Amino acid sequence: MDALVRQTVVQSVRRKPESLAKLKKSARKLFVERGYHVTRPQDIAREAGLGHGTFYLHYEDKRACYLAFVEEARAELYSFIRARVGQGGSLEDNVARTLNAIYDYSDANPGVLGAAMADEAIIDAEGKQAPPLLQRWGRDWAENIRDGARRQSVVDVFDPDIVGHAIVGAIHHCRMEGDRSGRERQRVIENLTRFLVRALKP
Repeated sequence: MDALVRQTVVQSVRRKPESLAKLKKSARKLFVERGYHVTRPQDIAREAGLGHGTFYLHYEDKRACYLAFVEEARAELYSFIRARVGQGGSLEDNVARTLNAIYDYSDANPGVLGAAMADEAIIDAEGKQAPPLLQRWGRDWAENIRDGARRQSVVDVFDPDIVGHAIVGAIHHCRMEGDRSGRERQRVIENLTRFLVRALKP
């Protein structure tokens, strides 16, 4: 391999992580601003300052790019929550901290959760639907309820899968209604916390 070819290969390897980071950033921006349907791969590449073909070096199609965005938002949110909730504490404290962390993340990342929850848009050519963020989040809450029931900090009379999804729906819709009606964030969190604790506490 001559020096010029070697240099080209090295530069290409170095550029890949950088170009992927640029694509992720631009995809996030456009999915939030425009939504899934209107955003095209060439728009993402252009926003990133890259050629159209570079998009396909990293993603099979727009759907794959969107699912990567959803997964990144999910991981960010969970990391955000873990850092603020910590270990131990009463059921009421943990629920309140979790709700505050979700609101804090949403405030710090405007539009990200809304865009990541737009699950009706990610249907592929075969008609298969990827598990939407709301569904995965509901499953995670169900696991938390199962774990709480094992530790006897949560009642064990419910179907965790149903209640997990009910909690996610309550959080999602209370946030939207609170924003729409202009209710104070803390009032929404306090009411939702009391409601959930009263339902879940043994």
